Amino acid sequence: MLKRTLSSLFLAVGLLSLLAGCQTTTTQPVSFLVFGDPEEYAAYESLVAQFEQKFPEIDIELGHIPSQSAYRQQLTTSFASNTPPDVMLMNQRRIALFAAEGGLEPLGQYLSESDLIQEADFFPPAIQAFQFRDQLWCIPQNVSSLVVYYNRDLFEAAGVPLPTNDWTRDDFVSAARALTQDTNGDGTTDQYGAGVEASFFRLAPFLWQDGLELVDNPAQPTQLALDNPAAQATFQWFVDLQVKEKVVPDAVAEGAEESESRFLNGTLAMFFNSRRGVPTYRTIESFTWDVAPLPRGQESASVLHSDGYCMAALAANKEAAWTFIEFANSAEGQTIIAQSGRTVPSLTAVANSPAFLDPTKSPANSQIFVDTIPTLRVVPMLTTWVAIEETAGKEIERAFYGQATVAEASRTAIELTQPYFAQAEQ
Repeated sequence: MLKRTLSSLFLAVGLLSLLAGCQTTTTQPVSFLVFGDPEEYAAYESLVAQFEQKFPEIDIELGHIPSQSAYRQQLTTSFASNTPPDVMLMNQRRIALFAAEGGLEPLGQYLSESDLIQEADFFPPAIQAFQFRDQLWCIPQNVSSLVVYYNRDLFEAAGVPLPTNDWTRDDFVSAARALTQDTNGDGTTDQYGAGVEASFFRLAPFLWQDGLELVDNPAQPTQLALDNPAAQATFQWFVDLQVKEKVVPDAVAEGAEESESRFLNGTLAMFFNSRRGVPTYRTIESFTWDVAPLPRGQESASVLHSDGYCMAALAANKEAAWTFIEFANSAEGQTIIAQSGRTVPSLTAVANSPAFLDPTKSPANSQIFVDTIPTLRVVPMLTTWVAIEETAGKEIERAFYGQATVAEASRTAIELTQPYFAQAEQ
């Protein structure tokens, strides 16, 4: 009887061991949320697939929201309800508020202990942009400048000299005038010379180009610096592109069809955007396009566009989340995204490699994104900066579309943003 009982016990133990050996290892889930066009999303799908091949024990749950505004709203809602994604892309202009409220995990220590990536591997402006209160909060994915995308075919058809890497504002306006046309003679503009978002973020680099600042004191800002004659002269130049020169669509025309759509269909010659437009523009088959730096003023300057991989402080699997962030920002990870055209890699080695500077893919002048990195400036790092920028942007838009004078818009922007400066944490 005893022998039979022991035999049964050994058999049961053997079966349990066999079953345990057949079970798959439990994976560690990490949620990852991104935004962007379908072409951008496809790049992140490739990134996740490659990562999961190397790290099968980590399951990346990729979420995608096409619209940037809807994406930002989703992030705000998820943090407020304590259900943020473990890893997310976040623009450097928006990290201060989330970091100040304890929503983000500081990543400086993770980076300093990494054997895969080091701070020295990145372009300094990108790393510096994600510093707040002496902490590094996100690892920068890209380091893009604002540039001018242009339809080469329209330039050549009109006999207009192509933009150069050292063109001036006068060169730009001259080209925009020549390329703004009523092509069918019905008295209505069918082709515009340029398209630019009427926002404070788009005005910013032109202020810097004229030796001006966005705020009264960059170290301790207390208000916008739009109340002096020099700033208003630069603001007026920007506004005049629409109200005087008529080289960009007015409010009605922009409402009927956005400038980016006009650029895609070949009825707008130049469009201001960062690198993130490239995957979409590579779908263009009807004309040849390229990029040029911003036309310069008294000096050259552009504004940094940078998204970083950030980790939520509430992430359940922080080591797994860091492993993904680390891979995404390694040479292998950044190469995958760079090949999509979506980013100017923040790693110097990848930005200077064929993965980014591929001569067979548009834009032919990708080198300009690297060459202009020393001219990049960043907006102030304040917890209320987004509200300041959006509030001021409404006044910029009013002036741009002829609904207010530059003086009125400047005065109102300063007044309406004053409470946000008073509330700001640095």
